[in-house]
Amino acid sequence: MLVDLSGKRALVTGAAGGIGWGCAQALARAGADVALNDLPAQARLGEAVAAVTAMGRRAVAVPGDVFDRHACQRVVQQAVEALGRIDILVSNPACSIRGAFLDLQPEQFEAVLRGTLASGFHISQLTARHMVERGGGGKLVFISSVQAEIPYVLCTAYNAAKAGLNHMARTIAAELLPYRINVNVIEPGWIDTPGERAAFGAELLAAQAAHLPWGRLGTADDIGQAAAFLASPAADYITGAVLLVDGGYTLCRAACQSSSFDAAADHRRGPATQP
Repeated sequence: MLVDLSGKRALVTGAAGGIGWGCAQALARAGADVALNDLPAQARLGEAVAAVTAMGRRAVAVPGDVFDRHACQRVVQQAVEALGRIDILVSNPACSIRGAFLDLQPEQFEAVLRGTLASGFHISQLTARHMVERGGGGKLVFISSVQAEIPYVLCTAYNAAKAGLNHMARTIAAELLPYRINVNVIEPGWIDTPGERAAFGAELLAAQAAHLPWGRLGTADDIGQAAAFLASPAADYITGAVLLVDGGYTLCRAACQSSSFDAAADHRRGPATQP
């Protein structure tokens, strides 16, 4: 079944680049009008709006720092004023500060939780209130991470924030059942984004991609297509779900870990002997 979002109006946060931009494009290709949010200083936001408009969809920039509650209120209000309503929210804010647990400063930990978990609460609550006020129905999609499940070192705050985001989203899904608002989560694996390239460099990413099951990193469009599906009528009976979109990355890690356990077990048993 092709995803059809004709007549739907969406709000996507962090939409000027990376996964947010992939989601905005996918929603627009499926027929949705899109309000694109990012930081006011993000120059590419205007380019993203122009690109969506070129697809024949209505597009509007709603700049604002969604780490801040008052800014979230303005973003939702401007999106509703520009599009008439919000049927779909893709909540994609994040803040990551890497560092050893013993060295991580309290303010760094709190900043990551505020930018990744609290921001998701603020924008989703305000959008859901709008959906309820106009009679219910709608789709909330949270962008999480495989780091909600995998305890990567040097990522204490981010891992905790994404794990909390997953549980928060499922709790929201339970509370919004009476209003027929679907709430789901996407867990991306290793995705090729400008942020990852800035953090690790293109050369390292290419080397690591060769070892992944699909032989490549995921793309922002991979996540966008998943978001468009969860926002569509095809997913009307799906709520409270966590959709893993990682090209088998998590399974690969599990297989490697199993192989290591098997090797360790063989070592403990000692060499095989013939009777």
